[in-house]
Amino acid sequence: MPSKPEINWPHAPVHRLTERGAYFVTAATYRKQHFFADSKRLDVLQRGLLKLTHDYGWHLEAWAVFSNHYHFVAQSPLDPATLSAMLRTLHAKTASWVNQLDRESGRKVWHNFRETRLTYQKSYLARLNYVHQNAVKHGLVRVANQYAWCSAPWFESTADKEMIRTIYEIATDQVTVDDNFEVTR
Repeated sequence: MPSKPEINWPHAPVHRLTERGAYFVTAATYRKQHFFADSKRLDVLQRGLLKLTHDYGWHLEAWAVFSNHYHFVAQSPLDPATLSAMLRTLHAKTASWVNQLDRESGRKVWHNFRETRLTYQKSYLARLNYVHQNAVKHGLVRVANQYAWCSAPWFESTADKEMIRTIYEIATDQVTVDDNFEVTR
């Protein structure tokens, strides 16, 4: 009997994590709720993301964390399938923490994540810029490095001027990202 064709449902994306490389990842809270709407919560989410990507061998190159979603670009370790376990751990720990803080036992906090393996240099550079500039896109700051929960300040303090100029000059208007979030931070 022939097998059924694979169907990609938009609410439950298939994760194709078989090839090593650079990945662009977006994760959202359940129903886009603002579970991380203050500095303390954003600090915890960002610290968790930074720690777990390190622990799982993912090399972060850009990140932006908001009240109801986050994005990042990272180079995978040898086994990119670890992304699912890493994000499951991040989401379980931050959900447990925020639910304890809000005295909400068992509340669903995270919805899902989407990833794209970046195979073209221009697409890769555009997504780096997109993530660095995401707080500006959402109207939270005028200059990306003013947003404390993104990689722009780190990037600008560690990369050479030519790299910064190259990435920040890449247009992001052609980047297709499901990023229709209203954010509070």
